[in-house]
Amino acid sequence: MPTMPHSPLAIDQDEVAYEYGPDSAPRPGVQPGRIIELALDDSAAYPGTTRRIWIHAPAGHDSKAEAAVTLFNDGWWYLDPDGDVRGGIVLDNLAAARSVPPMVSIFVDPGMLRTPGGLTKNRNAEYDASDSRYADFLVEEVLPLVRQHFRISSNPAARAICGGSSGGNGAFTAAWQRPDAITKVIAFNASFAQMPGGNPYPRLLASGAVRPLRVLLHAAHRDLGWNQSDRNWFAENLETGAALARAGQDVRLVVGDGGHSPNHGGVLLPDALRWAWRADEPADSPVQPT
Repeated sequence: MPTMPHSPLAIDQDEVAYEYGPDSAPRPGVQPGRIIELALDDSAAYPGTTRRIWIHAPAGHDSKAEAAVTLFNDGWWYLDPDGDVRGGIVLDNLAAARSVPPMVSIFVDPGMLRTPGGLTKNRNAEYDASDSRYADFLVEEVLPLVRQHFRISSNPAARAICGGSSGGNGAFTAAWQRPDAITKVIAFNASFAQMPGGNPYPRLLASGAVRPLRVLLHAAHRDLGWNQSDRNWFAENLETGAALARAGQDVRLVVGDGGHSPNHGGVLLPDALRWAWRADEPADSPVQPT
């Protein structure tokens, strides 16, 4: 039985920063992985957009060997070694420790839309929508680019997606809409509260819609609107987690202190990946229509 070290309860929940663990810093003897940068200058799903994509493979990875896949929304923001998440460093450490399967990770920036006035962010249009367009974009446009460099698995159980804030609900929606392609989700401080038309997932799950998904949700006590009846980021994450649990889905809900910050998600990332990629896969449940 694992024993957790003592951690004091924060009394002031507003100003809280979590300390990073050893997997979020370069480890002696762990060689950095290979990173390939790509440009996607147009898109069938999002015409007129341009974006950057980075592919990460750990040191020594055989590009001809079939690999699992983890997609990361907000691309460079999650890959940046000096940022709050430090995805590449974490993946290098986990790969060296064999805590995750042989894996290629894909960091996808949100699109920048060309307009007469210049480039504008297309992030919320891509991540906050509840339809399948973003998932289809990843499956039909991004993954084929990656296959030009690496052999990746077509098994949906060998694919995960991670994101925070709008990227968190965007990650959940991608897997919800395309469980035939992605079945693992890590969502930090997801912005379900600002989805146009409201958060559909508690209602869908209560009505009997299920997916063969494994989902880690993170919520912060002082997230946006935490004590409001409407547009409450904290409550929407709790309600989504509760609906997943009531539906018998493979879910883990992690609640922390602080506000709408990437800090705690970044600290959690190594263990979130370990949990998502743990070996004891549950039996697949049938995919039911919404």
